[in-house]
Amino acid sequence: MCHNRKRILFVIPSLSAGGAERVMSFVARNINSNEFDSHLLVIGNKSGAVYEFNEETTTFLNKKRVLFAIPALFVFLNKHKPAIVVGSITHLNTVLGLLSIFFKNTKFIAREATVSGKRKKTNSLKGILHSLLAKITYPLFEKIICQSIDMKNDLLHHFRIPEEKIVIINNPITNMDENGKINKVNYNNTINYITVGRLVDVKGHLRILKILSKLSFDFKYLIIGEGPRKTDIVMAVNKYGLNEKVNYIPFTTEVAKYLINSDIFLQGSYVEGFPNAVLESCSVGTPVIAFDAPGGTKEIIENGVNGYILKNEEDFLKKLYLKQDWDANAIINSVRRKFGKDIIIKQYTNLFNVLQ
Repeated sequence: MCHNRKRILFVIPSLSAGGAERVMSFVARNINSNEFDSHLLVIGNKSGAVYEFNEETTTFLNKKRVLFAIPALFVFLNKHKPAIVVGSITHLNTVLGLLSIFFKNTKFIAREATVSGKRKKTNSLKGILHSLLAKITYPLFEKIICQSIDMKNDLLHHFRIPEEKIVIINNPITNMDENGKINKVNYNNTINYITVGRLVDVKGHLRILKILSKLSFDFKYLIIGEGPRKTDIVMAVNKYGLNEKVNYIPFTTEVAKYLINSDIFLQGSYVEGFPNAVLESCSVGTPVIAFDAPGGTKEIIENGVNGYILKNEEDFLKKLYLKQDWDANAIINSVRRKFGKDIIIKQYTNLFNVLQ
């Protein structure tokens, strides 16, 4: 790491598919190199990387778990002495919070990735321990980045974090090179729906399938993602007789291409942090129909402009029958003017410059 510029160390558990991994690696690559010496530290190994990274400014600790990486983390921090450390994902943040005690000359920042207080309560020892450690360590951070207003309010309420420690920085559009679509939905042909996200309960795939089973017109539905609820989703597809209509892709680096070729993105989530897939869909001109849920969806969606946010399944179903003439350019502009790369990177730059 160079000694002439302010040294920023971004730390993430892995570069596998995930919103936090995608955003952190993106910011690390795009922060102004004239002002900052940016380095990305990955707990996992290179073989699991699915996102772009700079070989010269990325270090892999090759550890399977964050817990096993604590000694190596300490050694790396002690050797390179960064001015600022930015971590993301709760279990890693708790470790960085504890390490911050030993590095008084380094400013530690946590990037929160979830609206944790809105997730289902757990009585597991692991869940209780994570919650307890977060409440102890989060106050140790200089600043905490929240992706949405709901996330900020969650931290204020559940973790008692002083408001002056919290800064809201939304996620950036990371696929700005995509041209987007120019075609409009043709309601006389088969409608192509799409959902991108991990196959977990909180993403609400099952309630989307339930709604789609009630449609009387022809459609196709593409699900992109991996996760522990795949079997349940397949069973639901069979139960509702949707086998000929639903397709599944576990993972692809060409998500933007599938979004461009789809007519409407469906989001069934019960809670979100700041949904990158929704943002990416709008950034290529594909509108989104989503449920009203805690998190950043409502900061992306403008009703009637780039999609709709609905309160319940009945309203969701009604909107699927609505034949709206969407303006792809208006959809793209609705998010680029708020979440474009330059806008979000400037917010990170301002935050780093405030911390002296």
